[in-house]
Amino acid sequence: MKKKRDEEPVVREGPVTYDDYAAMPDDGNRYEIIDGVLEMMSPGPMAIHQMAGSEILLCLTTSCRSDYVIFNAPFDVILSKTNVVQPDILMIHRSRIEIVKPHGIEGAPDLVVEILSPCTRKRDKVIKAGVYAKHQVPEYWLVDPEARTLEQYWLDGEHYGLVQTYEQDDRVSSDKLPCVSFVLGGIFNEVDRLGLPT
Repeated sequence: MKKKRDEEPVVREGPVTYDDYAAMPDDGNRYEIIDGVLEMMSPGPMAIHQMAGSEILLCLTTSCRSDYVIFNAPFDVILSKTNVVQPDILMIHRSRIEIVKPHGIEGAPDLVVEILSPCTRKRDKVIKAGVYAKHQVPEYWLVDPEARTLEQYWLDGEHYGLVQTYEQDDRVSSDKLPCVSFVLGGIFNEVDRLGLPT
């Protein structure tokens, strides 16, 4: 669903469940449920956010699609009745394909990627990270298009630990996801070639 740029992210208090969310009329906005609170998603992402997401999706699809199914937003990830999110990119191993349903993912993906923007930075780094950890998503990436970094987190009990911060010339890899292999700076090449504002 489309989003309105002039709306505040939090639209009303919970508890809201997935059933409530699924029954809502299409009002042209996109929502997530975080711990029972219905939140309107932030304004549409900037060009660099979109380009970074497209390039990461291409890298993951090229190297991982024989072992994983890969989705990008908007696609619901139903972690529980009161936690429904739409990460920028997610991967699920084909051995767990049963969690992919026509209306979304029911369960924890193997990888979730969020691309930071000024209005989502705190939410992605703190609030959504806590939700993903609570629901046992084993690997979480935070991509910062302005700083051109990728922070890689692995689940440690009920919290994430920072494993690696990748910069421009670093090759992104993962012991948990052996198909992953790309140079981080490469995802910004198209931004530079086009001279897009950042």
